[in-house]
Amino acid sequence: MNIIEVKSYDKMSEKACALILDQLKESDKSVLGLATGSTPEGMYQRLIEQFNAGNVSFKNATTFNLDEYVGLAADDPNSYKYYMNDKLFNHIDLPAERAFVPRGDAANLEQECRDYEKRIAEAGYVDLQVLGLGLNGHIGFNEPGTPLNSRTHVVDLDESTRHANSRFFATMDDVPSQALTMGIGTIMESRQIVMLVSGEKKAEAVRQLVNGKVTSEMPASVLQNHENVTLIGDTEALSKL
Repeated sequence: MNIIEVKSYDKMSEKACALILDQLKESDKSVLGLATGSTPEGMYQRLIEQFNAGNVSFKNATTFNLDEYVGLAADDPNSYKYYMNDKLFNHIDLPAERAFVPRGDAANLEQECRDYEKRIAEAGYVDLQVLGLGLNGHIGFNEPGTPLNSRTHVVDLDESTRHANSRFFATMDDVPSQALTMGIGTIMESRQIVMLVSGEKKAEAVRQLVNGKVTSEMPASVLQNHENVTLIGDTEALSKL
């Protein structure tokens, strides 16, 4: 695992943006795996800046997002599809038909999961997957206890995860209790993984990720078994290493 320590959130975002640009320079038809939440927002802003400066194009790329809340339509302001449109997709030249996010309002969720796996395979799998790190060690919405070989599936969200995400909703009751997520096995098939961590509150999870044993109770620990992982963290997030 390649660990890069940076001095600030802004530097983390810049480094992550640079790695994505490198991937797109290597192949403009790259398949990118994308994440949501507050951590990657700076990275997305920098990608938009690079696009506006004429330094990158996404017109031949394909993207797959990690997850989506069950029950939320794409136009719901709390959905991850809405987030991605707002934070990135509406500002770059990525074709809408190649910007994939699981459909949380699908009539048959299990079929949606199978279809999502099929789309990823048909695209040739993910070249570079961006991940955040949950306080409980989850990646995507793969909560503690998720089998390490899992595929895209419906998950019951841990109460700690719902509480952590409640800041994005009007009330705790509005936070969905389920989500669709790429499985851990799906994530591990990515050719390159870039994990972003920021802030002292992530320090213990980072310690367990890097130095703990590989266990489904700490889903992110499985990344120890991947041959091409880059962990970019600020000084606070890496303070327990």
